[in-house]
Amino acid sequence: MSGDTITKPHQPSCAPGRAARELGLKRGELDLAVHLGLIRTVPDEGGGGRRVPRSEIERVSSGAGFPDSLRERVQVAGTSEGAHLMEVPPGRFTRLARLGLVVPVKWYLNRYRAVVWLYLAEELKQFAADERNAALLNARRMPEGLRGMLDAGVDLRPRNWRGRHRGFLLRQADGPWEGAGALAAFLDPVQIAEIVPDPYERSHLNRFRPGPPATGAPGSPATHIAETIMTADDPDEISLLRADLTAVLEEAREWRPAPRPTANRATVPGHPARLGSLRPKEPEPSRGLLGWLRRRSPRGTTP
Repeated sequence: MSGDTITKPHQPSCAPGRAARELGLKRGELDLAVHLGLIRTVPDEGGGGRRVPRSEIERVSSGAGFPDSLRERVQVAGTSEGAHLMEVPPGRFTRLARLGLVVPVKWYLNRYRAVVWLYLAEELKQFAADERNAALLNARRMPEGLRGMLDAGVDLRPRNWRGRHRGFLLRQADGPWEGAGALAAFLDPVQIAEIVPDPYERSHLNRFRPGPPATGAPGSPATHIAETIMTADDPDEISLLRADLTAVLEEAREWRPAPRPTANRATVPGHPARLGSLRPKEPEPSRGLLGWLRRRSPRGTTP
């Protein structure tokens, strides 16, 4: 081993299923806790995916009120349960959600392929306890401006969920290319092709572009619905994503250009350095990575 080689110490960790059992959570609750930034994970260098460091399990399990306090933070509610928590009729709850006043954290498709939105119970309780929201909860009719939005068909649930999910993907990103992939996940292929016309660069970007969190077989109706929810459809949202993706791509190119095929050339005797000169040099991590780290938090997302 050369003197300048640095070996990273092994960090004890465990698979998500094991971590969930040790923390007294269901697997879906652990995933949600990770999404919310309550539990830190690290890349699984052995086979892809993520693992939970042993130190993180110890930190969480030593918190005040564990395990009940942790379970409360990841408790979710659908429309009926949410309406009960906020002491409003289910119809009023749905209107509040469509207006973006309560924000979904998860969704799934039921047996009829209808989208079921889920909300953090903790956030619903906080909304109901805020005196500033009393009129929205108790008035016989919604304020006129909000009624007009509902009459126009406004439904901000998909967009608000995308904002939360984008925040999660960006927190999990380990570098600029991963961050660019997280942003590209919410744009359709036509938009991506316009922003990234180079096919090699676009192929590299797609390696880091995650799909929807819940899908069925490729081409199935469930997959189509999931892709529709995942893809931005509001002009303002699309414009924001395009601008952010363009900026992060600049950081990614500066940090490490996308790989592309190089011509095979014979090594010229007496010139051993020529082959190396054909390969692109990897830039030093400087302002590009620092800029990326400063801009990891998504703009315009719901906290």
